Amino acid sequence: MAEEGRAGGTTARPPLLTVVAPDPPAPGAAAGTDRPGRAGWWSPRGRERLLQLGFLLPAVAYLLLFFGYPVVQNAVMAFQEYTTATFYTGEAPWVGFDNYVAVLTSAVFNQALVNTVLFTVGSIAGQFVIGLAIAVFFQRRFPLSGVLRSLLLLPWLMPLIVSGAVWRWILDQDNGALNRFLGGVGLIGENPGWLTSTSLALIAVIVVNIWVGIPFNTTILYGGLQDVPQELYEAAALDGATGWRAFRHVTWPLLRPVVNVVLVLGVVYTIKVLDIILGLTGGGPANATQTIATQSYHLSFQEFRFGQGAALGNVLIVISLVFALFYLRANRRAGQG
Repeated sequence: MAEEGRAGGTTARPPLLTVVAPDPPAPGAAAGTDRPGRAGWWSPRGRERLLQLGFLLPAVAYLLLFFGYPVVQNAVMAFQEYTTATFYTGEAPWVGFDNYVAVLTSAVFNQALVNTVLFTVGSIAGQFVIGLAIAVFFQRRFPLSGVLRSLLLLPWLMPLIVSGAVWRWILDQDNGALNRFLGGVGLIGENPGWLTSTSLALIAVIVVNIWVGIPFNTTILYGGLQDVPQELYEAAALDGATGWRAFRHVTWPLLRPVVNVVLVLGVVYTIKVLDIILGLTGGGPANATQTIATQSYHLSFQEFRFGQGAALGNVLIVISLVFALFYLRANRRAGQG
């Protein structure tokens, strides 16, 4: 036929296409999904899913046991009259919002709230500004820069109760290293009570907390600075933007996402600081350094009014969540604008 087609000028017909029907889906497999069915859990895909669940379940169990249960128990305890007698009798009468009313109307709460705000704002401002300055400084390569960056982490790695004990000795009124140094160089005539004066104690505690938090801010901000492309600085230098102008127009806009994370985490961590204040002043003198966190500790473990302590702890959690939500929302709007 092919020879005749060529000779006679006719065109041979192309062969007919054969359509092969696809195989039916495997039993138990849903259309459009890759989830294994009942019979497919022992397939390679199913074993992979089981392995993923095996790694995930311990983390979920840990979070539920050590975070979820305490939060729920604390929320319930705030509505009960929970005292030391409850451990023996098991009875914790339901008192409704009485615990919240008691702690919110107490004479200490207003001062503790003001101290919490001052302590948080002062600590975050000092930690961020100094941490950012040190991070920018370490962008320059110089001998022993890596060693100095490692030593900078020591205040962050030390246990807070140890840092508090060391600073308590440094700031001691009579035999403290700070007063001896200031007196030796003639800057002071009378030893100030850094931890015993109602006007100086809160400032001293803020300074110590700044010292503790600088390494965290420096580490995170330094990592963010490493992600800024050097080509942008070179292009900005060609346009005459160097020094402060380069930082303002190149570094800061690209560093803003990292700054948001640092500030939110810093506030959440600082607002509940307990170890430093207890190690330095214990909330005194005359409640001058009493915060919501220390007052909650005082109610729970010194006066054994666990219900009121739990209520004050819940207030602290709500304040942290409200700040985080408002701050992230404001930054999202600023980024979109």
